[in-house]
Amino acid sequence: MFRSRLFSGIVLTIITVLATWFGGFLLMLELLTIAVIGLFEFYRATGVMGDNRKSAFYTAGVIGTCAYGAVAFLFHSQTTYLCLIVCTVFFAMMLIYVVSFPKYESIQAISAFFGFIYVSVMIMFIYLTRELGTGFYVVWLIYITSWICDTFAYCTGRLFGKHKLAKVLSPKKSIEGSVGGVAGSALVAFLLGHFLLEKRLSMENVTYVYVLIATIGAIISQIGDLTASAIKRNHDIKDYGTLIPGHGGILDRYDSVIFTAPMIYFLAVLFLK
Repeated sequence: MFRSRLFSGIVLTIITVLATWFGGFLLMLELLTIAVIGLFEFYRATGVMGDNRKSAFYTAGVIGTCAYGAVAFLFHSQTTYLCLIVCTVFFAMMLIYVVSFPKYESIQAISAFFGFIYVSVMIMFIYLTRELGTGFYVVWLIYITSWICDTFAYCTGRLFGKHKLAKVLSPKKSIEGSVGGVAGSALVAFLLGHFLLEKRLSMENVTYVYVLIATIGAIISQIGDLTASAIKRNHDIKDYGTLIPGHGGILDRYDSVIFTAPMIYFLAVLFLK
């Protein structure tokens, strides 16, 4: 199990780094793949898809995801166009709900649209962040405040964890581990800012801004992780899927990333654009 988890983790990291490094179409292709698979996992877990794995909501979600990605790719942060896609997907899903009534229940329609926002829209903020003026340097904070935070939180929790962070929801997580995750993310951000960004960006206090963004992002990433745990517990499943050996489904790996991506984007727009 450890070897498969390690190997799949390394492969996933290499793909992520390469796609993010080159950006553009390669990054968008990766994100669309993640979104389409993630949407399937979410719909299956929450009961949007029936036993036969067929759902008009999933079809609408995939089409909406591709349309949203295309608009983001062509027009970047043109919020009017992006909002138009979101509203169109909402109307399409509500049309499916009323036209096919009573085939689907209201909770399925609500979960379908929520899943589109939760998975597809949120993950695309990685691309939008990469396309900012300082995006090449800022986009890595999304992964630092998700995966680096998770690693530091795990290690710190194992060594010093005594006080439960969420006793009922996630009994293995501790307050000490949470603090360690935030501190670890801030430390990595400080090192990158001090040794890399200060030589490439002509901004005052860029390192401290980088650390501030990483700290906020690390806190948000843990909320994302706990949100995914809550959803899975509500639907009595351990993992979203088995696609990634040792990790579970694609959403099990990106549950915190889809929370940190929009937060890092907006913070970057405010402080580093």
